[in-house]
Amino acid sequence: MYLFWILWSIDAIISLVFVYFFFVGLADGTISSYNAGTWVLILSGLASLLIGSYWLQVQDYGVLAKIILLLPAVPCLLYGLFLLLMLNSKARWN
Repeated sequence: MYLFWILWSIDAIISLVFVYFFFVGLADGTISSYNAGTWVLILSGLASLLIGSYWLQVQDYGVLAKIILLLPAVPCLLYGLFLLLMLNSKARWN
């Protein structure tokens, strides 16, 4: 049960990052009618991922809900570990 909520929280944070960049893009004009459909598709996919996984958890399909939540969470966690490694390695990037 705790694993589900940890994964769900990670995916919710990922969704909030996308929503933030969506509103920043609306404010500065980089989101136009040309790419608005792509943004709507991404945001609706993330919302359906969160809602669908919660529904699966409530319907006692916990394993399937966790597998669905792992799809965006694993790359995000691996990228976060990569950033921590690069920040703490004291490597010169010039």
